[in-house]
Amino acid sequence: MQMPLILASTSRYRKALLEKLGLPFQCASPEVDETPIPGESAEALVRRLARAKAMAIAERHDHGLIIGSDQVCVCDGQILGKPGTVENAVAQLMRAQGKRVTFLTGLCVIDAASGHAEQMVEPFAVHFRSLDEAAIRRYVEAERPLDCAGSFKCEGMGIVLFEALEGRDPNALIGLPLIALIDLLGRHGLHLP
Repeated sequence: MQMPLILASTSRYRKALLEKLGLPFQCASPEVDETPIPGESAEALVRRLARAKAMAIAERHDHGLIIGSDQVCVCDGQILGKPGTVENAVAQLMRAQGKRVTFLTGLCVIDAASGHAEQMVEPFAVHFRSLDEAAIRRYVEAERPLDCAGSFKCEGMGIVLFEALEGRDPNALIGLPLIALIDLLGRHGLHLP
């Protein structure tokens, strides 16, 4: 019998990605403080938060594989979070236009019974087109990417903002790198297909 699989997230985007694998799973809210530690690098932040999210759920279960994930957008060496407002989204996209922006996704899979964890960080880069503010405002008003790091939805109209994508798994851009996840699940004995 397959070990229960639990996604430590209530993100509809991550849930939709995990559904692609055709495995039964549950979602649970990890309720983790995502505040960066002063001086913490973007990579260290996503690594720490992915593990903290998985651990928060693993502590509530005596068995199962728990998947934790966290993502940040890095532009000019600074972390861009979820914008929350239209004005913040426009400002983020104005800052990113014409530049290469890196997304780092931390991923952690913990066996709740043993506490054994496998972890990694998946990078993915986006090359933004040079766009004027009016074009960016039209995009933000049309798609309302206010809950997305970097202020766009690549699975939707966000693709119009890009010149090129660079990375091994475009799913990483949405918040759950499935190629890496399949590897980590395999290390825990869950092999696909």
